[in-house]
Amino acid sequence: MNNHFDLRSRAVAEFLGTAFLLAAVVGSGIMGERLCGGNVAVALLANTLSTGAILVVLILVLGPISGAHLNPAVTLAMVTTGDLSWREAVVYFASQVAGAFAGVASAHLMFSLPLFFASNHGRFGAAQLWSEAVATFGLLFVIQGCSRFRPGATAYAVGAYITSAYWFTASTSFANPAVTLARSASDTFAGIRPVDAPGFICAQLVGALAATGLFRWLTAVRISHPD
Repeated sequence: MNNHFDLRSRAVAEFLGTAFLLAAVVGSGIMGERLCGGNVAVALLANTLSTGAILVVLILVLGPISGAHLNPAVTLAMVTTGDLSWREAVVYFASQVAGAFAGVASAHLMFSLPLFFASNHGRFGAAQLWSEAVATFGLLFVIQGCSRFRPGATAYAVGAYITSAYWFTASTSFANPAVTLARSASDTFAGIRPVDAPGFICAQLVGALAATGLFRWLTAVRISHPD
């Protein structure tokens, strides 16, 4: 974890990064739906490309400041590995959630919609919850693997993973509790009903902790070779 910046600067970076992430997710969903002529696949493709691209940009720009977690599940994983204290994590959590809602409000303003309005987009059932656990497991595995072995590739790997996971998961890979909460306040293409959000968040946290535990086990022991 990069600690060259004070906690206030890192909190602002997490707020801004998560705000831009949600503005991209929600805004591209609205734009895609308006332009696709009813073709849901085209709308999802537009949503996917925008999300993957903005993640690469945000991690490249904000990674050196805050680590560019932009995700409470990532922050929680960093606490369990000792890379972040609980005091820092609480500030990160608050910044990420506040930023997520600010990003949703910004996207709504850009498209002349109410600041917040509860989603009616149902996302429920075992398949959806399993999808979120798998999506978040994969995301945390990518982040931890790149951070340890290929730090310069992290931004590109995360962007590529989320671009792929939008399509191979039934839930379209929210993989982020802050994103899930904020998207419940958007009755648009990217929304999720508030009643469905807690299940998604629980699945995401399970996936994140499972990935963190497995990665720690995989990398705990290296075989020493004689010279």
